Amino acid sequence: MGFLSDTQNYGGGVGGKCAVGALRTLVRRKQVDSAHTKPSSSGGSGHHQLAKALTIPHLIAIGVGSTIGAGVYILVGTVAREHSGPALTFSFLIAGIAAALSAFCYAELASRCPSAGSAYHYSYICVGEGVAWLIGWALILEYTIGGSAVARGISPNLAMLFGGPSSLPSFLARQTIPGLGVVVDPCAAILVFAVTGLLCFGIKESTFVQGIVTLANICAMIFVIVAGGYLGFKTGWPGYELSAGYFPFGADGMLAGASTVFFAYIGFDSVASTAEEVKNPQRDLPMGIGFALTICCTLYMLVSAVIVGLVPYYAMDPDTPISSAFASHGIKWAAYIITVGACTALCSTLMGSLLPQPRILMAMARDGLLPSFFSDVNKRTQVPIKSTLVTGLLAASLAFFMDVEQLSGMVSVGTLLAFTMVAISVLILRYVPPDEVPLPPSFQEAIDSVSARRSMSNSPDDVDIENTKVYAITSDGRAPVLVSKETTIEYPLLEKAAGQLNFLTSVGNRRKIAGWSIAVTCIGVFILTSAASSLSLYSPLRYTLAGVGGVLLLSGLVSLTWIDQDDARHSFGHSGGFICPFVPLLPICCVLINIYLLINLGGATWTRVSIWLAIGAIVYIFYGRRHSSLQDAVYVPAAHVDEIYESSSNSLP
Repeated sequence: MGFLSDTQNYGGGVGGKCAVGALRTLVRRKQVDSAHTKPSSSGGSGHHQLAKALTIPHLIAIGVGSTIGAGVYILVGTVAREHSGPALTFSFLIAGIAAALSAFCYAELASRCPSAGSAYHYSYICVGEGVAWLIGWALILEYTIGGSAVARGISPNLAMLFGGPSSLPSFLARQTIPGLGVVVDPCAAILVFAVTGLLCFGIKESTFVQGIVTLANICAMIFVIVAGGYLGFKTGWPGYELSAGYFPFGADGMLAGASTVFFAYIGFDSVASTAEEVKNPQRDLPMGIGFALTICCTLYMLVSAVIVGLVPYYAMDPDTPISSAFASHGIKWAAYIITVGACTALCSTLMGSLLPQPRILMAMARDGLLPSFFSDVNKRTQVPIKSTLVTGLLAASLAFFMDVEQLSGMVSVGTLLAFTMVAISVLILRYVPPDEVPLPPSFQEAIDSVSARRSMSNSPDDVDIENTKVYAITSDGRAPVLVSKETTIEYPLLEKAAGQLNFLTSVGNRRKIAGWSIAVTCIGVFILTSAASSLSLYSPLRYTLAGVGGVLLLSGLVSLTWIDQDDARHSFGHSGGFICPFVPLLPICCVLINIYLLINLGGATWTRVSIWLAIGAIVYIFYGRRHSSLQDAVYVPAAHVDEIYESSSNSLP
């Protein structure tokens, strides 16, 4: 009785065979990483094991190289002129703190679930297959367009390095196709193919090269800091001696600048995509993410502090702020060092853009949502070469034929969606971790064996009354009651009273309250940020919506703070890794920031992204849903998984 009531018909959760199968596929979740589950076992036949080769220095190289792009060489001028003024340093600090919120969430999930796939993988475990598919599909768009945009930005910088726009050889220079008006960029395509070939050699080799290129970029930034600091002290920092003060645009301008430069921190999530290739993921992944973000934030703040001090913010060149700042003090040759820094930054960012996508494709193919072609891993290099080649070919084609600058906003959508779902996944992990685990049909014999053994052992003479769950008919219907030693079936009224007393403290009801609290919090965040961003909305309605959203947000936060976190979180995934602090406040703040930025990306960007997501939904409906590895999975209680694995291993010859 106790076992059957606890398992709820244990072996009957076969996906796709119930009346609501179509809806259930969207919320089915895969098994969390553990000692029993190997990445190679989740994707069918074939060799799917990636190389365990990365350590903390490698992860720092990936994180810094993927984050610090050439944008910082331009953002300093545009943000200072239009938003922050001399307070640009504080804008970078605030943006860095906001990015750190997401980094904390990534660090915990990456160390608990160290498999390829990053935010897609975490969403699949914590939220469900439908959301995970959309996140993976959005990340594919992000990395493809991001890599293409970066590649097209390299050739103009190379041309400037060699003397001017027309200084590149004709076979590398941009050309216009007569009659079509299409500007092709052979240099961008060649660079993408070169990086793709490098990535195929192996993760350790490509990361070593990325580290060297990133070091060159850091050296250029250190030159800006040191040489600019010397000039600043020599000239008395004219950029700070302004009648308008340090905050000419006020606190609003500083925050607006922070929301703009926040995107300069995008890239550290590339570290999480290599989790499966890290030697000691529980220790190295959190440290790699943390050190990378700290280095980026420090460099950004120092460069911005120096440049806004050399030249008044209103006199900055929005296109070449750093070079023009040095030129205004008679050091024109500094432009060459800065251009070298921009070129190396772009090359390193290109590597960081092309590195994660093959692993996203591989993870989705392992789960059956994409063809198994993408999950193949080369035996010698231990790299998903087929996925890497497809990624490189697609990115090179876009970089060669299309000016993807107008599509660059779509990159931010994928990143912010991923950041949002990672934060929500942390809340789910802490309060309502999955209590059912999908197992392949091959375990059915072990499941039946364990079920029969538990049913026989739970006879009336052997039942542990203190921990037995029975069902009693209460005024609200059939409700689970925890029966203590003093409470027996002979006293139904006392049993009913005990059930009502334990309603709020029972595990099932606590999980329901926590789940609804998370949902209410997310709804409140969406309403609040939408109202705050809708400046054209009728004022009373806008303030009313903002108030409603704020109340929902605070209600969810208070509820989650009041109730206890689930004890099952301690055994969720791999133990011994990083634990995100200040839960639930930190993840909720992360969700609030990311959704606010998502809503403010603009209608044109969302229109393009919606088309891409609609295409993804069609692919999922007609392929992914039907070929999912969870299609015939048997869901069993998480508390009994170890026993089932043990029974299965004992039954093997």
